[in-house]
Amino acid sequence: MDGDWDEVARIPFPPPGVHAMPTPVTTMTFDTFQELLWTGNDYGRVTSFLGSELQRYTSFKAHLSTDGAVRQILVNDKGVIVLGSKDVHMAQRRGPPIWHIKYDYLTALYAELRCMSFTSKGTAEIIVAGLQDTMLVIDLNKGEAVKQIATEHQYSIMKRGKYICAATKNGTVNLLDPVSFAVVKSWNAHSALINDMDAQHDFIVTCGYSLRQGQTYMLDPFLNVFDIKKMSSMPPIPFPAGAAYVRMHPRMLTTSIVVSQSGQMHVVDLMNPNTSNVRQANVLTYLKFASPEEHAPQIEWTPETPLNSVGLPYYRDVLASAWPDLVSDVGAPPIRFDPQFLASLKPAEFGLYGRNTRGFRRNQAEDTRNSHKSANSGLKAPKFLSEKARESAKSDSRTDGKADDVSSPVGENEIESEKSDVPVMYRNVEIKYSKFGVDDFDFGFYNKTRYSGLEIHISNSYANSLLQIMHFTPLIRNLALQHAATACVSEICLLCELGFLFDMLQKADGSICQATNLLRTLSSHPQAGPLGLLEEDPHGSSLNVMLQGLTRFLLDKIVSDYKSMSPTSSAMEQALTTRRFLQPQQQALFDKPPGRNAKMPRVTFSQVLKSSVERETTSKGWCRLCSRYQTIATKKTIHNIPAVLMLNTAITKHDHRMLWSTPGWLPEEIGIIVEQGQFFCYEGEDLKLHLQRGIHNITVYSLIGMATNIEGGIEGGIEVAHAEQEAPGQSQWHLFNDFLVRSVSTDEALTFNTSWKVPSVVSFQIKEANNKIDSTWKDQLDTSILYHDLYPNPNSETKTYHILDPKTERPGPDTIIALDTEFVAIRQPEIEMNSDGERETIRPIVYALARTSVVRGQGENEGLPFIDDYISIQEPIVDYLTSYSGITREDLDPRISKHSLLPLKMVYKKLWVLLNLGCKFLGHGLKQDFRVINIHVPKSQVIDTIDLFFLKSRLRKLSLAFLAWYLLKEDIQMETHDSIEDSRTALKLYRKYLEFEDAGILETMLQDIYRAGRDVNFKPPRKDDLGVQRTDTPPLPVDASTPGPSTPVRKIIGMAPGSGFGGGSSWTPGKGSPLR
Repeated sequence: MDGDWDEVARIPFPPPGVHAMPTPVTTMTFDTFQELLWTGNDYGRVTSFLGSELQRYTSFKAHLSTDGAVRQILVNDKGVIVLGSKDVHMAQRRGPPIWHIKYDYLTALYAELRCMSFTSKGTAEIIVAGLQDTMLVIDLNKGEAVKQIATEHQYSIMKRGKYICAATKNGTVNLLDPVSFAVVKSWNAHSALINDMDAQHDFIVTCGYSLRQGQTYMLDPFLNVFDIKKMSSMPPIPFPAGAAYVRMHPRMLTTSIVVSQSGQMHVVDLMNPNTSNVRQANVLTYLKFASPEEHAPQIEWTPETPLNSVGLPYYRDVLASAWPDLVSDVGAPPIRFDPQFLASLKPAEFGLYGRNTRGFRRNQAEDTRNSHKSANSGLKAPKFLSEKARESAKSDSRTDGKADDVSSPVGENEIESEKSDVPVMYRNVEIKYSKFGVDDFDFGFYNKTRYSGLEIHISNSYANSLLQIMHFTPLIRNLALQHAATACVSEICLLCELGFLFDMLQKADGSICQATNLLRTLSSHPQAGPLGLLEEDPHGSSLNVMLQGLTRFLLDKIVSDYKSMSPTSSAMEQALTTRRFLQPQQQALFDKPPGRNAKMPRVTFSQVLKSSVERETTSKGWCRLCSRYQTIATKKTIHNIPAVLMLNTAITKHDHRMLWSTPGWLPEEIGIIVEQGQFFCYEGEDLKLHLQRGIHNITVYSLIGMATNIEGGIEGGIEVAHAEQEAPGQSQWHLFNDFLVRSVSTDEALTFNTSWKVPSVVSFQIKEANNKIDSTWKDQLDTSILYHDLYPNPNSETKTYHILDPKTERPGPDTIIALDTEFVAIRQPEIEMNSDGERETIRPIVYALARTSVVRGQGENEGLPFIDDYISIQEPIVDYLTSYSGITREDLDPRISKHSLLPLKMVYKKLWVLLNLGCKFLGHGLKQDFRVINIHVPKSQVIDTIDLFFLKSRLRKLSLAFLAWYLLKEDIQMETHDSIEDSRTALKLYRKYLEFEDAGILETMLQDIYRAGRDVNFKPPRKDDLGVQRTDTPPLPVDASTPGPSTPVRKIIGMAPGSGFGGGSSWTPGKGSPLR
């Protein structure tokens, strides 16, 4: 066993007061974010110690001394959480309080708080329990108790693992679900009580007491182990000295450390208990007797005797003049002066003086609390689109939006990365939500380029920068799109989702996009959770570690997903086998620090890469000659290299940071030679020299981009010129800060900062693959999914659609299809009330696609659906939105649904195939449908009746139900919505639009529509006396000779009789029509 123990430091624990006796430590915990050890005592005081020398760092009171000892301490990235018997206190690591909750007014309900644990929301929420019948859930960001949960058990210890492991006062351990807090499993660990417990990964270890002769408590001479994966207890591990305390090793997954009350320590492997190491810690206590106290000398009292020579007596009671022992918010951050301002001041006898250039009046006090918040908040959020529309309608002069043209922190020529503080363009960006949702946010304010950014209000959006790098790597993009064009329908195929995302980013042409479907597939992948790649799973890893793990995972899945589907052409098979696209290779780890001797030669990127790839590793192995275990050195032999290099960095020391911050250290090109199992790497002049000689077969790689760690966030710097159809001839580096995209110089992109900007993932691609964008996948698009009913409805009587005929109905660029979707809510919005009483949306409502209906838009079967799919939703549904969607629980429950529930991937692929066939999507208010579907349809392929019947001067868009009532004399959506009915109605409205346009009365009709709408408040009158009931979509007629529901075709400008589904050549759109 490699684990060992050695004493590093020993200090006396500070007493609670100057003249008080030392007290024992009641609880302690190691800080997982800083090099600190946190301790608590019997008087409510928390003390931290820094480093291996245990220097005192901070000390503060968490609660009153009369409230007893500190029960437990937890830490997160924002501070430290302290639990007392009646208090929960959160403070910064420097000591200032963040919030404090006291439960004096609930003493009848909460007898005594004993323990707490993080929940499923990671380090943002805790659950608190104790010797009472109710548990509390506390939001750490708000400092409020958000939920009370009744419990039959009284808990004394809690530890967070895969479940919340809670020890009761009678020796039982309950495994609680971290979401619902229900008891999943109970384990009787000890007969009397549990003294200590720890949980990590798949194991729970406990030590406790049993009742022996005379009804006395004695420590059990063994360690109990419970296997969470198998949900069963393992054989106890003997510990004759009496197991008093136990901890799991933080890195060695199966190693446990057991300590007795006498200081005997065992480091034992739970899977092999016979290999324990035994150590003895010096825990002998001793008494130190004070020397006899000398009496104070007699004071000779005279009128000149100073009063401070008279000592004060010691009081046990609090004096009336004492400060109240309350947690108070005192002090404010100091004023931060600009270095240039300080440099301009001139010294004088009384201090420094100079011109007041700070923007404040003389002697004006500055509110540093609010100024620091605004200074660190990043870019100021722009006005909502609805506000801009109202302002532009009121103003006579049209501004064309130039006034809002990013008040540019982007137009400076200096290198922002060299600044000591994080520049504005690198700071975290946030989405603000109005009552109209995320669609009202002006993403264009942050992005004036033709490259699309990605939204951030989605789980696991930390992967945005990595996805952008892969999108601008032509080899990965071509591979993903070619695979997506095949007949693959696997629900967890990440390569297909990458292809869908890359196609969306290309078509968006600078508009905002979101990786919702890909990230949901990642969340549902069975291997992602155990690898610690999901933000929703509490694993304690930083985003930097998660991103590097995600890089390895995606490269592995790209290869396996591609191999799972037979290639559609021999060319792709040849390319895969000869070029070895993205074969899993050892990731290069930059772990070689530069030399400290100044005379040593300069360490280059190529040298570090070579040493990382070829570095030797040592391990224990069996030697046949010696017949024993020996240390074996292993060195890699390199035979070939992949076409794409994704390199994970390991910047762990200050020397590493200094190396990366050297100007020009990361080259834009490297050359690699692989000969006779050896790996050689060159850059700069050495690379040019080898290319001129032409002796060796050298492969040149171009730098594609870097995913950079910016103070806990991940951003991307990408050279987009390599992904253009034609090489632009100059570098085009761009910063991708989620949805903030801007052009930067090469020096800006390749400059790193030791304090706040370090690379996490670096990507290279072979130079000969630059600018080779393969578009042949569109010609090889597999359309079989449109002509096969892969999940036929077992009840044919309720079938509402008829699939396309492959002989007569071939969708193409002239094909019009009517689309409508229904969706349900899988997460309610998070709304908070500010100090002004205004409601502010913190996180918007999240929808999931529940039903998709696509109707033929032309031909003999116009109005007949060929897609009417209900989607199987994996996430818990919080609201079916039945009054708006027509979806009920019976529709989506696979046990009782009368519909065939399809995976989202299959439904999405049908729409994606129609999109890339060039079909024109018709509907009413399609923007929201496209957002929930997570697809981008170019404007040239969209016919939205909400825009066709719209007057910009009125600032109001008309509902489908009102237009149907006024123009078609039809009553729809009487009680609920039906997607087939809505798509057919939109199709009829489009025909009406063409009629008005051909007759030249469109403008007049729009004025009449708005005039009539104003009279009825733009709502169609309801016939309430008829008692309308909810109706399902009418099934298709059983008799094939009976035509399905259709809209009459105008022979003047519509389809000729007998024309097929894609026969757009037989009808002519009206003058000015968007189809012209």
